[in-house]
Amino acid sequence: MTRGPGAGAGRSPAAHAGDTTRSRAGDKPGTRAGDKPGSRESDNPGIQAGDKPGSPESDKPGARAGDKPGSRESDKPGARAGDKPGSRSGGKPGSRGGAARSPRAGQRAPARGGRGRGSGGAARRRVGPARLVAFEVVRAVRERDAYANLLLPALLHEQGLTGRDAALATELSYGTLRGQGTYDAVIAACSARGLGQIDPPVLDVLRLGAHQLLATRVGAHAAVATSVDLAREVAGPGPAGFVNAVLRRVASRDLESWIAATAPDRAADPVGHLALRYSHPAWIVAAFAASLGEDAATGLGRTEAVLAASAGRPRVTLCAVPGLASQEELVAAGAGPARWSPFGAYLEVGDPAAVGAVGQGRAAVQDEASQLAALALTRVDVGAPDRRWLDLCAGPGGKARLLSGLAAGGGARLLAADVRLHRARLVRAAVTGEAGVVVADGTAPAWRPASFDRVIADVPCSGLGALRRRPEARWRKSPADVARLAGLQRRLLATALDAARTGGAVAYVTCSPHLDETRGVVGDVLRGRGDVTVLDAPAVLAEVPGLRCPGPDGRYAQFWPDRHGTDAIFLALLQRHPGG
Repeated sequence: MTRGPGAGAGRSPAAHAGDTTRSRAGDKPGTRAGDKPGSRESDNPGIQAGDKPGSPESDKPGARAGDKPGSRESDKPGARAGDKPGSRSGGKPGSRGGAARSPRAGQRAPARGGRGRGSGGAARRRVGPARLVAFEVVRAVRERDAYANLLLPALLHEQGLTGRDAALATELSYGTLRGQGTYDAVIAACSARGLGQIDPPVLDVLRLGAHQLLATRVGAHAAVATSVDLAREVAGPGPAGFVNAVLRRVASRDLESWIAATAPDRAADPVGHLALRYSHPAWIVAAFAASLGEDAATGLGRTEAVLAASAGRPRVTLCAVPGLASQEELVAAGAGPARWSPFGAYLEVGDPAAVGAVGQGRAAVQDEASQLAALALTRVDVGAPDRRWLDLCAGPGGKARLLSGLAAGGGARLLAADVRLHRARLVRAAVTGEAGVVVADGTAPAWRPASFDRVIADVPCSGLGALRRRPEARWRKSPADVARLAGLQRRLLATALDAARTGGAVAYVTCSPHLDETRGVVGDVLRGRGDVTVLDAPAVLAEVPGLRCPGPDGRYAQFWPDRHGTDAIFLALLQRHPGG
């Protein structure tokens, strides 16, 4: 079991619950309509649900490491699994694929080859493969903006890591990335050098070591010794003494003591205090507080609960495709029934792909809030006819899969659109029955206005509601990302409303609680129209408690990880009516 800012409940994030069982490069905020960023897709199930980091034999100092990630052909400069589209193909100076870097002051030059190959084979043998894989993930995220949820499963497969070794690599990778803000503050307090003066690969090693010392059950001696060995392996013998000294200081206190020593005073700066305690950028803490209707005077109690939940790991939730599978079948396969979704089931242990219905494409991994947002649209009374449904931004197909099954069962047909061909192909593979799939720009539709009875606009967003799934995302996002998507979100909602007939229903959905992506978008679009009614979304999902947004926005629904155990998905239900 783990603890600390990057820890969850001790369960390795096998396949993180999301819209589909796949995650892909390319799901990042862009400027093209219909292209959702880093959306709720599940993380690749490299580890089975329920695996816990332990102390595999290879993690003991002196144990043979086996093959190390540094021996791969894929470590040569070039695109790799997990790289963000458009990232640099070559390594940066100091990386294995880049030019050699001069040693910093006080550091000896690394051995020839830049990876400690001249320091003797003993150090290389003492580094376990799980730690080498974790270092590769952390380094790639920093150097190439790689997606951890894509790169880690590829490395685990490549290195043949399973069971406890794979669970340890997963815990070290995701836990270090989640807790980076807290660990950096601790490392800065333990080092005479500023963080900017520490060689980046050495800083990666220190972050991994700090996570082991402060948030796992790995013993202090093993955590320090293996980190020193790892530093020799990836940066040469020079930094080993520095790493040893810093981590020994880190080991002198527990996490709570370090937070007390390094975080701003909670009374004087509650946002800054929570940002360091729960390892989130301060602007995200402030955004969560604003969405919850809290400020410093309220004590930010709910905000803290959301941050704590966001620092954990998501539950693996399955979704049966209506007409092809059922909740009962998933339960019979070993899952537990979901609390609210009639199609959902929670998988506590095991590989989702090993569930028969998932392996056969009759069920998939999908967050429960994502399921409920789609279900809510189908509950709105639109009268007759009710035959044509539209998913305006369908890629990669999670909600489209569920809606296509529901549509087919009620005599309707879903049309799913996405602006990118490769995402449209993923949607085509996901949907069932007579559903149609087109490549189309949601802001310049290929259909006539007022053609659909039900429309869902699951728009591109910052993804702040799914930070549990992409541990590095919190450090990549900025307020500029939210601002950059504002125009696109408004255009897509306007198009969705135009696509609905009089009496038709529209669901506006984001995986972000940020006001500028949720209530702000809906309010801005509706101010220019006189033909739309805001429906009571929490009443439509009456079985789910605590969905109402605060204040005058109570007709909107907001899911929260602390309250619902789901992603922080926002839902507005709108209905067209005759008007000017």
